[in-house]
Amino acid sequence: MRPSRTVAKAALTAVLALGSLPGLVGSYQPTPVRPIDAAAFRQVILATQGNRPFGALAESDAALVSAAELSRDSTFVEGGDGLVALRARAEVALPRVSASSSWKAPKSTMSGAASFYSFGTTAMRDVPRGTTIVICGAAGCIERIVSDYGPAKSTGRIIDMYKPDFFAICGCGWWSGTTTVTVKIY
Repeated sequence: MRPSRTVAKAALTAVLALGSLPGLVGSYQPTPVRPIDAAAFRQVILATQGNRPFGALAESDAALVSAAELSRDSTFVEGGDGLVALRARAEVALPRVSASSSWKAPKSTMSGAASFYSFGTTAMRDVPRGTTIVICGAAGCIERIVSDYGPAKSTGRIIDMYKPDFFAICGCGWWSGTTTVTVKIY
C-alpha cells in the first residue's frame, strides 16, 4: 500500500526540519573565552602624601613649590588700602497684623447619614468630582475633595468616606457602620 501525499509531505517536512535544526539552534562549538592577562592590572595608590604605605616622600625642592602654595600658617591679604566698608543691613518695616482666621461661607450645607468603605476616596452623589467639602461629625471636622460618585440614592446616605476619615470624625466605636454628619460644600 502506498502512503498518501499528506503523510509523505509531513514526513519530508519533519526530515528537513530535523536536518536544519542543529544549524538554527546554534549547536556548534563556541569559541573559547581567553582570560585577561593579570599583567594588564596594576595597583594604584590614591593615598595622601602622609598616608602612603611606602613612607612619606621627601619635601619638594624650591623648583617644585608653587608660588601660590598654601600652608597652615598662610594669611590672606585683600588688595587696596586694607579698609573694607560693610554696608548695614536694610531695615524692613512690616505692618502690624493681628492673628485671625476666616472661612469663606459655604455654597450649601447638607446633613444626613454617612458610611465608610475602603476604596480610599470620598464619594458624594449630589456634587461633582473635585469639589472641596468639610465634613463635620461628633468628633471633629475634616476637609476633603470629592473624588468618587456615590452612594446610591436608595440607601438614604449622603456621603461615603474612606474608613480612617469616617472614624476620625465619627466619635463612635469600630462596630459602627453609619453616623450623622454635616457636609459644607465650597
